[in-house]
Amino acid sequence: MPQTLSRRDLLLSVSAAALACTLLPGRRAFGAAATPVSIANAAGGLNLTMTALMKRMKFMESFGLEPTFLNVADGSRMLGAVLNGSVDASLMSGLSELFPAMEHGGAIKIIGCSTLTPTIALFSGKPYINSLKDLEGRTIGTGSIGALTHQIVVTLLRKYNVDVTKVRFVNVGSSADIFRAVSQGTVDAGPAAAALISQADHFKVHLVPQGNMAVELRGFTFQGSWCAQKKIETNRDLIVRSMAAQAKLYRFAQSPEGKGPFIEARQSIFPNQEASDHQAEWDFIQSYKPFATDLLITPDRIQFLQQMNVEFKMQSKVMPFEQVTDMSIAKDAIKLL
Repeated sequence: MPQTLSRRDLLLSVSAAALACTLLPGRRAFGAAATPVSIANAAGGLNLTMTALMKRMKFMESFGLEPTFLNVADGSRMLGAVLNGSVDASLMSGLSELFPAMEHGGAIKIIGCSTLTPTIALFSGKPYINSLKDLEGRTIGTGSIGALTHQIVVTLLRKYNVDVTKVRFVNVGSSADIFRAVSQGTVDAGPAAAALISQADHFKVHLVPQGNMAVELRGFTFQGSWCAQKKIETNRDLIVRSMAAQAKLYRFAQSPEGKGPFIEARQSIFPNQEASDHQAEWDFIQSYKPFATDLLITPDRIQFLQQMNVEFKMQSKVMPFEQVTDMSIAKDAIKLL
């Protein structure tokens, strides 16, 4: 005989189902307080735009988080903030400087990939720089020796058998500072956003042949996500939800529907730039799809970065993948989408 539900039983069942929906992973019950999270990312132009897009679309808030974002140009300062717990994680910054810290006992874990391929290119404002080989005996503006911009330029030069001992590297600062130095002619060349390739004439510079690192160094993992081991042990759910928001951001930025919000976000960061500059950045992302939508970084990529560090004498040996990473964070984050 069919069972008949009373009106009271039916209301209880509906209420229970509604409550279950609010408690699904990545959601929070109505009225529940958002969880604060502090994120420190590298201070490049694209990162600033992605942070503005994250805020605009409230992707962190969609996972019950109340974010504070810091954009930091000094990698050592960022590392110190993550290790001392004043910042929960870095979700978009270079990874090379982490391995020496790990080798010397720093309790850090790489928890995912953010930018799979370099988003920069090598520019020059000098008419006599028409090949990478022409940079021997010249000055290249980068960050500090061993920093991401320095390492990636050296990797590119070595690929084309340029004698880097004959190149003078100058610490100019951020990517914006480097490009300013290139356009003003105070250095012979320097790396800046690859999106500027189509705008190079406007700034009176040119792409150095073979200087588009998004093409030449596709195996070079440009940025990743990392945090202190203690943070994983004490507040793993916070990190997982933050990473889920990042994956949501990457997927949105590389989809057609992201165009309007992305350009608006970039305009908010660079209000004085022309519409063509904003369009160029968007076109670059759609062409190269640089962001890791699955958040995962593979052992061969970690091997590449460490081997490069060994060659730079920044670390003494390559450490095992399992020692320096925790990919379970990325995998659990993707499950929330």
